[in-house]
This record gives sequence, structure tokens and C-alpha cells, in this order.
Amino acid sequence: MQISITPAQPQDAAEIHRFITELAIYERAEHEVKAGVADIEATLFGSAAKAQALMCRVDGQLAGFAVYFFSYSTWLGKNGLYLEDLYVTPERRGAGAGKALLKHLARLACERDCGRFEWSVLDWNQPAIDFYESIGAKPQAEWIRYRLAGDGLRRFAYGENAVTA
Repeated sequence: MQISITPAQPQDAAEIHRFITELAIYERAEHEVKAGVADIEATLFGSAAKAQALMCRVDGQLAGFAVYFFSYSTWLGKNGLYLEDLYVTPERRGAGAGKALLKHLARLACERDCGRFEWSVLDWNQPAIDFYESIGAKPQAEWIRYRLAGDGLRRFAYGENAVTA
């Protein structure tokens, strides 16, 4: 099998959106997808884009994608690479596409002198956990991720009477 990975282009926005939706369904969170194709176009390919995406093909057929951005570690004094999403279509799983995407990103992190390459995985996603551990990745159990979003974010930022969207 021939696996190729290329930087995503603006014309890939609809496919990226489809993959995001498929990933959300797999993660039991389809209702949380608020972004549309126009949002993907603006946030991944617009002039103020902070994240980037890769497209993966197996034997010339679109098989998956990854979205990533660069973070920063004050302790290391270096950038890090954070993988936001990685998805491979069910029919292409097991072909090495996911591992190829991770290797591509790991090489990019090394080329950019990043101090780390990080991502999150749902605690119930044992196939993904097993895969990540098989490549040498280690869970960071001592850190708990927190999130402010939606109305809670607006209330914290602007007070209890903040206008909700």
C-alpha cells in the first residue's frame, strides 16, 4: 500500500469537515460539532489561521486527516506540537495511515526543534490508548485537563449577566 501525506489545501475544507463529523460520531459527541465548512476554511486556511492540517491518502484514496498547532512550554523554553485531531476512515484502519500521520508530525516536531509532541485521548478509547502506548507514547496521568467553554466562558470573562450567544 502506498501512503501519502500532504499539507491540506483550502479545497480540502469540506472533506476535513466530513472527517471531523465522523470522528465526533465515533467519540459519541456529534452534537458538539458546531463548525461548518466555512469555519474550517477560515480557521485552517485564512490569514489568521493558527492551526494546520494534513491529508492522508492510501493508494490515492483519501483516508484521513490530522489537525495540529504549535504550543509553548515555559519549562522547556521550546515550542511543542499539539495534535488536536487525527482520524482515519474505518475502511483504511490497520493499513498504517494513522502511524504514518503520527510519524509525519513527529518528524515535523523534530525539524522545528519542539520539546514535545502531545495529544489527548478519551479514557474509554482503549484501541487508541493501546496503539499510542505501542509507539512509545506515555500518558500524563498527573495532569488534569480543564476547560471553559460557551456560556461558562462568557460568564467568567464578562460576569454573571453576560449575554449568551
